[in-house]
Amino acid sequence: MSLVVRGSRAGRAGFITVSAAVRFDAFAGCGRLGPARPARSLAPVTASARARTIDPLRARSSVVERRTHNSLVPGSIPGGPTEGDRLTVTLADIERAREAIAPLVHRTPLLSSRALGERIGGVGYLKAENLQRTGSFKARGAVHAVGALTSQERAGGIVTMSAGNHAAAVAYAARSFGAKVIVAMPETAPQAKVAATRAYGAEIRFAPDTTKLMPIVEELRGAGFHFVHPWDDVIPGTGTIGLEIVDDLPEVDVVVVPVGGGGLIAGIATAVRARRSGARVVGVQPEGAAAMRRSLDAGAPVRLERIDTIADGCSAPSVGVRALEVVQRLVDDVVVVPDAAIREAVRFIFDRARLVVEPAGAVAVAALLAGAVRVRTGESVVAVLSGGNIDADRFAGLLAP
Repeated sequence: MSLVVRGSRAGRAGFITVSAAVRFDAFAGCGRLGPARPARSLAPVTASARARTIDPLRARSSVVERRTHNSLVPGSIPGGPTEGDRLTVTLADIERAREAIAPLVHRTPLLSSRALGERIGGVGYLKAENLQRTGSFKARGAVHAVGALTSQERAGGIVTMSAGNHAAAVAYAARSFGAKVIVAMPETAPQAKVAATRAYGAEIRFAPDTTKLMPIVEELRGAGFHFVHPWDDVIPGTGTIGLEIVDDLPEVDVVVVPVGGGGLIAGIATAVRARRSGARVVGVQPEGAAAMRRSLDAGAPVRLERIDTIADGCSAPSVGVRALEVVQRLVDDVVVVPDAAIREAVRFIFDRARLVVEPAGAVAVAALLAGAVRVRTGESVVAVLSGGNIDADRFAGLLAP
């Protein structure tokens, strides 16, 4: 395995070195989803890159929708992604978010993986968000969402709900901005994630499972707390992953992304499709927590009554309304994989890449290894490793034969 670092901002081991100081005014104008102001350039743009870049103020300006179809992905989004004149998040939103969150998040490495490439018949890469602050991609969206609040909103307290990774990320962001946070978590949340959330200073209130978290949130909203939505409010922050992928691998052909409530894939798809319009973006969910897949089939958000998967990081009981809209428009497909394939992927990543990922962080690789996502020979394929927060004993159990 080798480290691919092509961006000029990458430092040792692919990370940015930042100071502990936070410029709160960096978030001005980047927190509200709506008409975007022109974003200033954040890095030198080559002529070839400029040719691939879509002007965010002109992108998708036609009222005539364009439908595409990826014949290599088992087609469960009829006709492929749809592009029209209405998006809730723009490339400019994401570019502003990248600058705003930079002091509090890592620029994670994009790692080449010969072993993955040999298995899928392409050129394999791993986007290592398991090395992100708080142990998952969630830090990006949480820092953006909390930083975009007004000082009055933060002073009233923050509430969110999560099976673990978003909880720790919002707690980290709230501590960074000096805000109080209460998190609704399921009793089944992994102890490592509960401990991390508490360590960042959050108060936790438990519900029996993820389907019962919203009443806790609503009670606290009634008391004046501001709700940081785990899937919709985070999209500009998660989109910064897509910017980094295209910056480091301009020729990327396929990006495979874990999906829970849709915030991660919505951000990545917005950035990747704007910067590399021919690239395909495919989402992956566990069979036992397929809220996005079912919502796409129904054409509207569907709430799961039961969740059964080892991938707790993908166990969202529903999907974000904004996230679903972006997925319907820009994502080629969302496929599902069984837990057995996820276990195999966790082992594969550890054996061949020496990386520790939690089950949710391995679902993209699981789909590639299982053939649920197929690629053309020689294509450059990025699998996003969304997180690595897992108890040592549980991880050892997944590695056992």
